Amino acid sequence: MTTLQLVGLLLFAVLLGTIARNIHWSEFVATKQKQHMLFGCAAAVFFLWIFRASVPGGPSPSVHFMWLVALALILGFRYAIMAATIALIGATAIGKESWAMFGINGMLGIAAPIAFSYMLFILAFHKLPRNLFIYVFLCAFIPGALAIALKISLMSGYYVLDGIYSWSTVKDSYLILIPLLLFPEGMLNGMTMTILIIYFPGLAYTFHDKFYIDGK
Repeated sequence: MTTLQLVGLLLFAVLLGTIARNIHWSEFVATKQKQHMLFGCAAAVFFLWIFRASVPGGPSPSVHFMWLVALALILGFRYAIMAATIALIGATAIGKESWAMFGINGMLGIAAPIAFSYMLFILAFHKLPRNLFIYVFLCAFIPGALAIALKISLMSGYYVLDGIYSWSTVKDSYLILIPLLLFPEGMLNGMTMTILIIYFPGLAYTFHDKFYIDGK
């Protein structure tokens, strides 16, 4: 394990510990719906993440759809981190990721995109008119596209800094994929939230009828 990987693991452990201390566990244990949503979303993310493409040779940088923006909008920030971490543990356990990369994947592949997208949701909620178009387009679709670009950019920087790949390899084989993934990732998150708020609005933690529908 390299120094950067160790730092990433320690930072991710601190983040998970902080989140764990701020979750009302008694309420979570007593609420079956929260448990079903958490583990159901974790399973959905896990199955999505096992389908991926990779750069040949060396520790493979994963290229896959994330679905983290929709996850954050459905579960909220803390539970989204937990669900994605469960999915990451599963993906790592079956060999899709390296245990040495667990902290880096957690910080750069989970925490950073979720925090970024949740910040955009909060800004949109407080600064823009609250309607369905704003929610779907500016809280799900666009953040979904930006989040996958952020994740690939951060992971690219890590691979170069840690000497795993050269800059030319990262630029030609990894960063070049960003334009190809922007629209599909945005569409995946946008369509997820569109379908959810139409048919199951009560399941989305960040969506409330009184803000986005009532009186519109």
